[in-house]
Amino acid sequence: MPLALAVDQRGILPDEMIGALIRDGAILAEYEFLKDQIQPASLDLRLGEIAFRVRASFLPGPNTTVAERIDDLKLHEIALTDGAVLETGCVYIVPLIESLALPDNIVAAANPKSSTGRLDVFTRVIADGTRRFDMIGAGYHGPLYAEISPKTFPVLLREGSRLSQVRFRTGDAILNADELDALHEAERLVDIDDADLANGVALSVDLSGENTSGFVGYRAKRHTGVVDIDRRSGYAVGEFWEPIPARPDGSLILDPGEFYILASKEAVQVPPDYAAEMVPFDPLVGEFRVHYAGFFDPGFGHDGAGGKGSRAVLEVRSREVPFILEHGQIVGRLVYERMLDRPDALYGQRIGSNYQGQSLKLSKHFKV
Repeated sequence: MPLALAVDQRGILPDEMIGALIRDGAILAEYEFLKDQIQPASLDLRLGEIAFRVRASFLPGPNTTVAERIDDLKLHEIALTDGAVLETGCVYIVPLIESLALPDNIVAAANPKSSTGRLDVFTRVIADGTRRFDMIGAGYHGPLYAEISPKTFPVLLREGSRLSQVRFRTGDAILNADELDALHEAERLVDIDDADLANGVALSVDLSGENTSGFVGYRAKRHTGVVDIDRRSGYAVGEFWEPIPARPDGSLILDPGEFYILASKEAVQVPPDYAAEMVPFDPLVGEFRVHYAGFFDPGFGHDGAGGKGSRAVLEVRSREVPFILEHGQIVGRLVYERMLDRPDALYGQRIGSNYQGQSLKLSKHFKV
């Protein structure tokens, strides 16, 4: 039976409904879908066979296709069939294996996968005729592309590599203030008594070192070797990262242009009937960016899915000037949304989840 949604339904589509979209032809692919592409509340997107290095990032805008803009801006083409290295400081556009033929009542939103963000690989999804990155409007029929720009490490990619994921939703599913208060009262979304729930659940940075053997994070090294995006536990931490010890005053100076992995002070959880997304805190409070990869799946940090005590890992980059972070400083907020239905498999259950129960943790590519 084709997927049928009532006019008044609001929520993010779970794994079974994503499968229904595939069966209905609303999500298409050049090759057969893989079972593990479907996550509790999202679909992994795969890179196609060729990458175009372009002069600059762009948005196509109305009445223009991404392919037309590539023709205007491309410098050269790189085959990904046998793997290729994408260099830091360059911008690449890669057609994705998946494309969309969305119904008129379903929109899509993309985000980097957690492992992508933790490698400082800046990636966004682009669609024809769009004015925004990572947002695909209801009723869109057409191809998808990934914009990829490695910032710190050169990365080895190949056809089929997965850097991005996409969520599908119908209606406005974000919890309002009263609904978020009620959910926190029932589920205790963060493990503190005085949780700040204004405009989402506030998360602050942990610079105490108490939960991580005296260290508060990692700073990426420059001029390292290549990271194979599909290789798990293949690299020594010390070759790519510098551990950051805690300071007595609980502060950390962010150097401009450097990339840091830190962790939230709060342990967080996403109940099974909800999904969450990290959104930036007010940019007026500091010149830094936090969290490239923002999707939190149903079951993340949930005790019933083996995730009790999960921290949010923060991917942090300072902008133009040095900036001092203080222990407990708010750096982002988790916005919660309803699921249309509970997923068949929660995060951490039977789907190879890499970051359930995490504290301060690098991407899966590094040896623990």
